Amino acid sequence: MNYIDCPVTRTLSVMGGRWKPVLLHYLMEKPRRAGELTRLIPQASAKVLTQQLRELENDNIVHREVFPQIPPKVEYSLTDFGESLRPVMDALCEWGKARIPKTNESENITDVSSSQTTAEHTPARESSQLP
Repeated sequence: MNYIDCPVTRTLSVMGGRWKPVLLHYLMEKPRRAGELTRLIPQASAKVLTQQLRELENDNIVHREVFPQIPPKVEYSLTDFGESLRPVMDALCEWGKARIPKTNESENITDVSSSQTTAEHTPARESSQLP
């Protein structure tokens, strides 16, 4: 099997991306408006989130519904195909919950956009706690 035919490669080509898994996580809960997603993910710009949502829409993972009203209202939700990613997202969430120790939310916060721990925070684990 070559790289392109690899099932993991195909899956990540759809749901991979800097913010796509996080967007999917929030859309698994309920349909959301773009502004709400921007507030939920303040580390990402509205432009980048919109781009990621468009890619998910083009891949038939996300449905974008425009409501005919003033001011315009746009809501994003998962398609049936997007819902098929729920077991994958559930597994990611469970893995994260099991591997990340519970701490005070103001401590040990890693900026996922840069994959670095912020200067005012300390690493989440001591080296002796690593697997």
